[in-house]
Amino acid sequence: MPEVPSYLLIVFVAGYPLWFLFRKFITKSPLDNLPGPPPPSSVFSGHFPHITARQSWKWWRAVVDTYGPVSVVKGVLGMRILHVSDPKALHSILIKDAEHYPKRLEPSTETDVLLGPGLFTTQGSQNKKQRKLLNPVFSIAHLRDMTPTFYGIVHKVHNAMEAIVGNDGKIIDVNEWMARTTLEVVGQAALGYSFDDFTQDSMEAYGVSLKTFFPILISVTPVMLFIPKLSWILPTWLMYKLLHFVPTSDMKRMMHVADMVADRSRHIIKEKKSAFLSGDDALAEKVDQGDDIMSLLLRANTVVSDAEKHTDEELIAQISTFVLAGMDTTSNALSRILHLLALNPSVQEKVRAEIREVCGGDDIAYDDFEKLPYLEAVCRETLRLHAPIQLIIRAATKDMSLPLLKPVHGLDGSSMSAVPVPKGTVIFLNLGGCNTHKDLWGEDAYEWKPERWLGELPEAVEDARIPGVYSSLMSFSGGGRSCIASKFSMLEIILAVLLSTLKFEISEKPVAWNSCAILYPTSRCRVRSTSVKGIQSILSRGDSVRRRVVAIFSTVSSSIALYFE
Repeated sequence: MPEVPSYLLIVFVAGYPLWFLFRKFITKSPLDNLPGPPPPSSVFSGHFPHITARQSWKWWRAVVDTYGPVSVVKGVLGMRILHVSDPKALHSILIKDAEHYPKRLEPSTETDVLLGPGLFTTQGSQNKKQRKLLNPVFSIAHLRDMTPTFYGIVHKVHNAMEAIVGNDGKIIDVNEWMARTTLEVVGQAALGYSFDDFTQDSMEAYGVSLKTFFPILISVTPVMLFIPKLSWILPTWLMYKLLHFVPTSDMKRMMHVADMVADRSRHIIKEKKSAFLSGDDALAEKVDQGDDIMSLLLRANTVVSDAEKHTDEELIAQISTFVLAGMDTTSNALSRILHLLALNPSVQEKVRAEIREVCGGDDIAYDDFEKLPYLEAVCRETLRLHAPIQLIIRAATKDMSLPLLKPVHGLDGSSMSAVPVPKGTVIFLNLGGCNTHKDLWGEDAYEWKPERWLGELPEAVEDARIPGVYSSLMSFSGGGRSCIASKFSMLEIILAVLLSTLKFEISEKPVAWNSCAILYPTSRCRVRSTSVKGIQSILSRGDSVRRRVVAIFSTVSSSIALYFE
């Protein structure tokens, strides 16, 4: 066999990595025929400066308005990213052909490493196993039974806020109070654990860590970009340990927060297990009869097969992911609703009048929220126009053809009723773009109009068969990986209690709503700040404006780690 010249080996060894890195600039793709934003100024970063900008939601809206519901944007090193908000395409990705569009192609991402194998990070059979065990906790029957618990928590919050307001008024952080409220609701309903008794004026350290998790994650993006590729050769646990040795202050803070979140999750599990196994009949009975996630999983682990059991690693991850996702999305959605009501006092008064007329000072039953149609309309319209999570990610495991509701025109002038999707394509599913699709919702799609929900929805919305699990909206995603807690009526319960006696008004400070993983509010901030002040409004008590307080909505999570579910 002839000897291979050494210079050819050198060319191959040096050339292959270069080809691997830059092949996307050289090779052609069917996606090149789709419209999209102009080529980015940097071939290395692509459009990522726009995608990860503080107010990237404005850029995405401009992309949809300019290039339609299907377009292509550029990622790092020329990677083509398919951007989709077409409802028929979303149905194909999330439901019809979901098995060919997983969340990722690599073994792990940064959220897998930092949070573990919870419901929002696992895939395939592991995810189906977890969801099957957890579904009973989020059933209508269980949520109905949990309503008194929800009310007990919200009344504590209401009383604490009224006490702080006093007669003269005082500055309070309303967004922090919403975060504390949702953390406690998630804690008791999902974990059977109490985080807060609302006797203190500020959030405890664990809650602060949860709020800072995603903002810090932004600052370590350059490191986290290597995680998916490294996951092919390194196990998740080893990558987690190695991240502790990255010698930057941001990474040290990131790992400190991740450790704190995991440590509290371990503490909760240890407490539950001790009660279950201690022999103390009272404690064991409490777990045995508990309807929260941890009690259910511990009981299930005693009767299901080994293959179906949750490992300790999975239990820790379930706590961390549920608490993070539940607190961030809901607290920011509540903050958005209260902000909009402060900006629209006539709508706020109409909601308050409806609450008082229907409730008469009493708590309304879970099945009776339909008696508050205007409050429900306010919630739906806010979630339509300002879905807390705007984008989620999928990837194609093989060459696919993506059907469209309406044909689009390629750059070559051809009309396409379906888009070819090459194997390996990363897809950004624009949930907010579908919610504001003008062909479906009309020319006023970007306007906040709760009244649109009091009559029949546009015929185009009904005909589109939008694959969302909530009110013809994509705000909770759709298909087998849709938000498992979409049936929670947490927003309505909290608002019904607070708005019955508290009045919200906007203050003089400007408000900006920002986007990364989750929409969040600010009025002034520094890019790397982990404790940033935000929305201010004036909160009053009762029918008169006797008790006033300037309420500050602070930032919650934001992340390039991208798009939770």
